[in-house]
Amino acid sequence: MTTPPYQPTSRRPIADLFRRTAHAATRWGVARGVHPDTISYASMVFAAAAALAFWQSTRHPVLLLLAPLFCYGRLWCNMLDGMVALASGKASWRGEILNDLPDRASDIMIFVGVAHSGLCAPLVAYWAAILAVMTAYVGILGQAVGVQREFSGVMAKPWRMVVLHLGAWATWFAWGRPGWTVAGRGMTGLEIACWIVIAGCIQTIWVRLARIFAALRAKRGEGPRPPAGAEKH
Repeated sequence: MTTPPYQPTSRRPIADLFRRTAHAATRWGVARGVHPDTISYASMVFAAAAALAFWQSTRHPVLLLLAPLFCYGRLWCNMLDGMVALASGKASWRGEILNDLPDRASDIMIFVGVAHSGLCAPLVAYWAAILAVMTAYVGILGQAVGVQREFSGVMAKPWRMVVLHLGAWATWFAWGRPGWTVAGRGMTGLEIACWIVIAGCIQTIWVRLARIFAALRAKRGEGPRPPAGAEKH
């Protein structure tokens, strides 16, 4: 009896427009036997490049324009590895681990780069890193206890990168103008972005936990499952 190919138990909802950008790369990777793990590791290279760009952005402000592009490269690889794994029949439990673990390392690297950029209070960026990892961890808890993995909430991984993008470009745009470091309470756009990430991660953790507990109650017949139309990111 042939064992059916492994199918991931949960997949992050991805916008069709973003997914279409990787169709050609998926076909190329499958045709040339590129292993999905290699793409997962490549996402860390993009994250390290983003971290380095943020770290050196005070000396070279133009890096504020490039760092978000590396962040999007990281996201693109995070999507591509799963697409190649499924298309090539190489999806596995081991692959799921190697898909998620580099992701957490990438979050930490990027926010540590921001912390040491000189454009953000280090403690604020470090808290953004901690809560980013906690957000992902809570999302996995649902899968760990036998219900769905959660991708809900306003500050999932793609939106963290978008917020950093806006903060970095806002900081570059204001660079050198009178009072350019003053925005809100004397913060740069990059620091404001980290505060938004912190607030959004707290909301996301709350929403994910609520949905996981609701799913557990529904599994035991104690209440309704979360609304099917609830937005996911």
